[in-house]
Amino acid sequence: MLAKVCSAAVQGIDAYPVEVEVDSGWGDSLVVIVGLPDAAVKESRDRVSTAMGNSGFKHPLGKTTINLAPADIKKEGPSFDLPIAIGILAASEQVETDQLENFMIVGELALTGAIRPIKGVLQIALRARADGKLGLLVPVENAPEAAVVAGLRVFPVRNLREATNFLEGQTKIAPLKIDLGKVFDYANDDELDFAEVKGQESVKRALEIAAAGGHNALLIGPPGTGKSMLAKRLPTILPPLTLEEALETTKIHSIVGLLPPGQALVTQRPFRAPHHTVSDAGLLGGNASPTPGEISIAHHGVLFLDELPEFKRNVLETLRQPLEEGRVTISRAAGSMTFPSQFMMIAAMNPTPDGKMPHESRSTPREVQNYLGRISGPLLDRIDLHVEVPPVRFREIASEQAGESSAKIRERVIHARARQQSRFKGRPRVTCNARMGSRELKEFCALSEETMDLLKYAMADMNLSARAYDRILKVARTIADLVDADALSSEHISEAIQYRSLDRQLWT
Repeated sequence: MLAKVCSAAVQGIDAYPVEVEVDSGWGDSLVVIVGLPDAAVKESRDRVSTAMGNSGFKHPLGKTTINLAPADIKKEGPSFDLPIAIGILAASEQVETDQLENFMIVGELALTGAIRPIKGVLQIALRARADGKLGLLVPVENAPEAAVVAGLRVFPVRNLREATNFLEGQTKIAPLKIDLGKVFDYANDDELDFAEVKGQESVKRALEIAAAGGHNALLIGPPGTGKSMLAKRLPTILPPLTLEEALETTKIHSIVGLLPPGQALVTQRPFRAPHHTVSDAGLLGGNASPTPGEISIAHHGVLFLDELPEFKRNVLETLRQPLEEGRVTISRAAGSMTFPSQFMMIAAMNPTPDGKMPHESRSTPREVQNYLGRISGPLLDRIDLHVEVPPVRFREIASEQAGESSAKIRERVIHARARQQSRFKGRPRVTCNARMGSRELKEFCALSEETMDLLKYAMADMNLSARAYDRILKVARTIADLVDADALSSEHISEAIQYRSLDRQLWT
């Protein structure tokens, strides 16, 4: 007898439907799986057979052929265990149901018959809704993640016997419902706060500008000045994730297995801080089958690169395309994948090789230049703000007065972002000032004669590149948004210019 079970698999950040066809016939006792299965899928024969026996079912005698269609796409992972088991039971008439076409089924089987969680359930739920399925059967731990998809009934199942009883109508399972409002309310409890940082008001101001406009920033200062402490608190002043952004971020975290069991969504902006020994595949993504790397995991969040000059030169150069385009394309023998990577890059570095300020350092000018030269000009041009982080004075450290809280700074950032959303309405590619193209710069960053002369002098004096010119305009536009100014003034341009420290060759 032939049985068909609907399932799905993840490719890139999206899912595609997979039809599990099972035919139970005569002949020698044999199980054959076709349809380009990988090793994990092939091993499902033993997992499924043992799970069926421990759940009170019998494995059919004779030849059982299992086809995973479409047959021209490689199938990976153990998520086909449950649909294969149900297909075998239906083909051998141990389960009688006419509901298989109405449900999409995924899950890994333990030898006991219990159903274990899998990766990429959110994408599968979106595919089930797009295909018009009445419901989705998933492991209990994955149910909250799938239940965020509106218009789809998600049925959590604990074991193979419970799944078969539900399909036969012997057991009632209530579809899981998620209150997204409560999920996002819980996410607002931040453990870190800018109020804990002593001094460094100028750096806090620069990070507020970076957060308000989505700009990349480079923190330059000696060890112990609070660069890492400030960077880790940047997510606390960023605007909260929208539902659309949360879904996109959750997709990526689900693929790589970073979503904790039972968690419905990623509701806080990611903060990723890879070590400087990270490879280009670890940063961009890769492996034999293209998977997301650190820059995609940081999508809609912050990527913090501490000790920037210590990263390998070829690794840093791979960041140029993602920083410019907001996505990364990875090509491997198994195929080519494009992953989103709209992140804020915050980097930190010492001013000299020995970590001291230039006037205190024992490093020679050539050593300092070689140290700074590890960061290429094209990459430096893509960093909007170069922020000097001076040593903290004793009276600031000893002060009992708390600084401004993250909540107050976030209010101003949200207000500035709201102005940008109104300005860029109807332009989905431009989400904040940092994403403006030449057309938006010309339209929204018009200069008066006075501001034009000021920027012209700065360009000539500092030998700025054309890309640096664009960065100054974008930062100035954000500074103006923070004070509700429609036009760019000399004050806005002047403050933006001062954030080009390395262009001024300050350390030489």
